[in-house]
Amino acid sequence: MSDQPLVIFTPSGKRGRVAPGTTVLAAARQLGVDLDSVCGGRGICSKCQVTPSFGEFAKHGVTVRADALSDWNKVEQRYDDKRGLKEGRRLGCQACIRDDVLLDVPPESQVHRQVIRKSADARPMVMDPATRLFFVEVAEPDMHEPSGDFERLAAALADQWQVTGITAGPTLLAKLQTALRKGDWQVTVAVYSDHTGAAPLVLDVWPGLHESGLFGLAIDVGSTTIAAHLTDLDTGEVRAASGLMNPQIRFGEDLMSRVSYVMMNPGGEKELTAAVRAALSDLATALAEEAGVDPALIVEATIVCNPVMHHLLLGIDPTELGQAPFALAVSTSLSLAAAELGLTAINPRARAYVLPCIAGHVGADAAAVSLATAPEMSDELMLVIDVGTNAEILLGDRTRVLACSSPTGPAFEGAQISSGQRAAPGAIERVEIDPETKTPRFKIIGTDLWSDEEGFAAAAGQTGVTGICGSGIIEAVAEMRMAGLLDPSGLIGSAAQTGTPRCEAEGRTHSYLIHDATAEGGPRISVTQGDIRAIQLAKSALYAGARLLMDERGVDRVDRVVLAGAFGAHISAKHAMVLGMIPDAPLDKVTSAGNAAGTGARMALCSVAARRQIEEGVRRITKIETAIAPRFQEHFVAANAIPHATDAFPELTQVVTLPDVSFNTGGGDAGGGRRRRRR
Repeated sequence: MSDQPLVIFTPSGKRGRVAPGTTVLAAARQLGVDLDSVCGGRGICSKCQVTPSFGEFAKHGVTVRADALSDWNKVEQRYDDKRGLKEGRRLGCQACIRDDVLLDVPPESQVHRQVIRKSADARPMVMDPATRLFFVEVAEPDMHEPSGDFERLAAALADQWQVTGITAGPTLLAKLQTALRKGDWQVTVAVYSDHTGAAPLVLDVWPGLHESGLFGLAIDVGSTTIAAHLTDLDTGEVRAASGLMNPQIRFGEDLMSRVSYVMMNPGGEKELTAAVRAALSDLATALAEEAGVDPALIVEATIVCNPVMHHLLLGIDPTELGQAPFALAVSTSLSLAAAELGLTAINPRARAYVLPCIAGHVGADAAAVSLATAPEMSDELMLVIDVGTNAEILLGDRTRVLACSSPTGPAFEGAQISSGQRAAPGAIERVEIDPETKTPRFKIIGTDLWSDEEGFAAAAGQTGVTGICGSGIIEAVAEMRMAGLLDPSGLIGSAAQTGTPRCEAEGRTHSYLIHDATAEGGPRISVTQGDIRAIQLAKSALYAGARLLMDERGVDRVDRVVLAGAFGAHISAKHAMVLGMIPDAPLDKVTSAGNAAGTGARMALCSVAARRQIEEGVRRITKIETAIAPRFQEHFVAANAIPHATDAFPELTQVVTLPDVSFNTGGGDAGGGRRRRRR
């Protein structure tokens, strides 16, 4: 056992051992972690804040003790007294590493901020919101006919707008009398009346005519990212859209590792719940500020999430979802006070609507994707894949819709990849490899120029080339297969086998060099054999889930493939098919639906009819449980090949010819080996 503590940083996933007493900031620099600092470690700028996590983390293979970092010191106390540190945060320049530790670098402490690519779909919304504004003239009080101000407001709404049976909470009643008198008995009220038949609820009141509008939040709580759209409840227009990393990542990058954390750390679900709720409030505040909207005018939120995130957001222990029969505590939609979910940064009386879950592993996010893409309205057999850490898959047409989820893991997000990173400026997102010279060129986030084009170096100067994100690694692996650098089994060839010195020996395997900036103090970015295996595991799970649904429908082909999710929007259809992520289909029939889960959340925000539609729709969807399906493992193994061991890809072969190569040398000879004869 090493006497040097192991330090693991999230969300980058970078890890390494450092000498005891090393500051967190120094460890970050040593391991190439993106941790900001501008004051030279004097505890003045606070840019290097980190959040340590304590307990047992099976996913990371580490147990973090309470004394893993040095004690809180005077410099941190001084900064906390003057400017305040969020609870649980430490200054990386002051905290020293004593023992194994897991540290989360929050977005504001990252030099290269995460690009949350979950922008809003521009489609028009059908407007039928649950919360509406009503301008009313209320009768003045009369000693001869005594009644309360609220009762006379209720009578006015019934008489002038036919809104009957209104209710209100104590905080609304506390401001009613002032508003009535200030408005000379004319007020505007916001009344929430949804599709459930519950009594209409008065959410707010303003003196006179209120003309500043009402707003809602459509929120997609993903395993890796949380995205939200601030939406005008009158027009459906998105006034601001943004996102942030899900802070739960420090407890585990995939859902089951978070469930495992809860199982092994009593009360752990409370930590996870607090983390995601705080993030929602931070996001709401940021969106209101960006749009120049008073947070008190945000009166509604609709929320979609996978089942584990759903339970953790609601404060429910997700342990049952980690084992068969994967029982949900509740699967129906929920309508509740937003404050009950910790959304306190908006109107204190705001309402939240959580879309229904489909099954134990198929959540409200899949329901939202179904609402946005409407496979049940399609004449063609449509396969919808919401690509993420946990992929939701729908297959259907007018006759029947099936759904499942598939545990793809975080490799598509750039995690578990040697040079991988989240989508941020400087990350390689597009790759092309010349099949003759085997030379790569690439694009990074932040510039439209390719790396071999004039002006690229200047355009990339500010960020540099920092790593490779999910869409980049998919294209890199597919391009390697098309260029003959990678065989169908996923083996990278040697320099002798491939004819390029970019294929470098690494022990018994090889890697392919994409970019080397070590001479300028930059990174060396390669695709390793381990990277290939991580991508193979992820894409095999995705393909196997789709094949299970196709088996259930008794088909070997689909008519249309729709890639949804922030990540799905940035995947090249050709590269996805070469890799074998998706079944064969005409390339012009592979389209992107953008952030379909977010679009579904917006549809539910803007229309009570859409809420009725999805609640009825999920009851008609047939759920397939991949975890216990007998053929899942068989499909998974066959899908390990690139693109596939047995399934034909006739549409793909019309546009791409994949080299017939084999690099299995039997002994792993780094210098080369004979090509295996195909039978």
